[in-house]
Amino acid sequence: MAIGYVALVLHAHLPFVRHPESDYVLEEEWLYEAITETYIPLLKVFEGLKRDGIDFKITMSMTPPLVSMLRDPLLQERYDAHLTQLEELIELEAEHNVNNGHLRYLAEHYITEFKEARQLWERNQGDLVTAFKQFQDTNNLEIITCGATHGYLPLMKMYPEAVWAQIQVACEHYEQTFGQPPRGIWLPECAYYEGLERMLADAGLRYFLTDGHGILYARPRPRFGTYAPIYTETGVAVFGRDHESSQQVWSSEVGYPGAAEYREFYKDLGWEAEYEYIKPYIMPNGQRKNTGIKYHKITGRGLGLSDKALYDPYWAREKAAEHAANFMYNREQQSEHLYSIMQRPPIIVSPYDAELFGHWWYEGPWFIDYLFRKSWYDQKTYQMTHLADYLRDQPTQQVCRPSQSSWGFKGFHEYWLNETNAWVYPHLHKAAERMIEISRLEPEDELQWRALNQAARELLLAQSSDWAFIMRTGTMVPYAVRRTRSHLMRFNKLYEDVKVGKVDSGWLEKVELMDNIFPEINYRVYRPL
Repeated sequence: MAIGYVALVLHAHLPFVRHPESDYVLEEEWLYEAITETYIPLLKVFEGLKRDGIDFKITMSMTPPLVSMLRDPLLQERYDAHLTQLEELIELEAEHNVNNGHLRYLAEHYITEFKEARQLWERNQGDLVTAFKQFQDTNNLEIITCGATHGYLPLMKMYPEAVWAQIQVACEHYEQTFGQPPRGIWLPECAYYEGLERMLADAGLRYFLTDGHGILYARPRPRFGTYAPIYTETGVAVFGRDHESSQQVWSSEVGYPGAAEYREFYKDLGWEAEYEYIKPYIMPNGQRKNTGIKYHKITGRGLGLSDKALYDPYWAREKAAEHAANFMYNREQQSEHLYSIMQRPPIIVSPYDAELFGHWWYEGPWFIDYLFRKSWYDQKTYQMTHLADYLRDQPTQQVCRPSQSSWGFKGFHEYWLNETNAWVYPHLHKAAERMIEISRLEPEDELQWRALNQAARELLLAQSSDWAFIMRTGTMVPYAVRRTRSHLMRFNKLYEDVKVGKVDSGWLEKVELMDNIFPEINYRVYRPL
């Protein structure tokens, strides 16, 4: 009889990036990299576990922008071409390094990897959403939703209609995709403010996640800390992040991903190869970029990129198995200790960005595979669970009011509201006011109906927390600024056209083609609550 539960939760999200108006936009490759390095490897792990009779349990958010992009025929076609180019480059690399045993070995490793990615991609006709759904249908995977466009909800709470639109549009999109309403939600950036749970309850959601201090500072103080969920007064449950297990995986400084044997992320063939040789495989304008083919390992702390030794997947896989065993052992010790204090089985909730596994930490999917196998065969102390199963089996919990929180830097809201990005919020607030205003209108014809719905899409896309996050991190800032401005400009034009009763049909058609997320949206979702 297990005396504890461990819940691995992955947050699969990317901002909506789709540019049919251009033949090539670098930021579209965020999706292609994630497909090759995270989503396909995770599906391979799930398939292998299922094949071997391991009844694994994992929770995973799939945000509406990610689902929309994964199901978009244009992006599917472009990913196929991207993968073809990778396959061509790695074959060339194998020939190029025929007399270098180690590099040839690594090239052959990637040849196998890309071949398996191709096989899985074609076996699912490019529809990875349905590929993940099959594991939900067998109750191995609990897929949860998120905000419609990952909007940072505490910074729009002065407009409850805007918060409601983020939640309700996401729930409707989930049901259209998966054939059932979502049971749980990953709040964007795990950002919670008091009162939000009432909207979640109204949307039919049963639970959400916060960072640990969202529960630790709840009122009254929860008896079991983050090791049991709490219920809000609305009946919606809250799970808190466990700091110890999170840090062991998340941190590149003290966590597993910093091991010397693991692949070095920042040393890529696109920057290392001779220019004329690599030119056909980088950006069309001749600028270098990451290809995803990396030949070196982390090697040791304090070394420059030029000092990195060659990578060896065999030893990296061995290290991933070792780390999975260590993670398992630590969760056993943690479960035993907590059970002795609580006198009831604790739940250890370990949430991470999905892209940590594979994209940032190349060996991450191997780690997950080994963790589930070892947890299944090598221990009886804890049971792996997903959050819906846990709530079904443990329905009695303490009632508390969670504390305002996020999982960002310092745990509150400053990462998304600071000197780098504060300029966006007056514009977003004004757009929200305008959207609430025009949501009261009844369209005079189909053209005005389309314009009102497109205005709702543009506001949602402008609200994505990804743009403020990028501005704060200082990477790809011009793109984030451009996207924020373009959605706001489109929204304001639509607002003005609707107000004067003259919608530019040709322009609207172009915008609908570019920003085609949420085809079933109804602008009335913004009507005052």
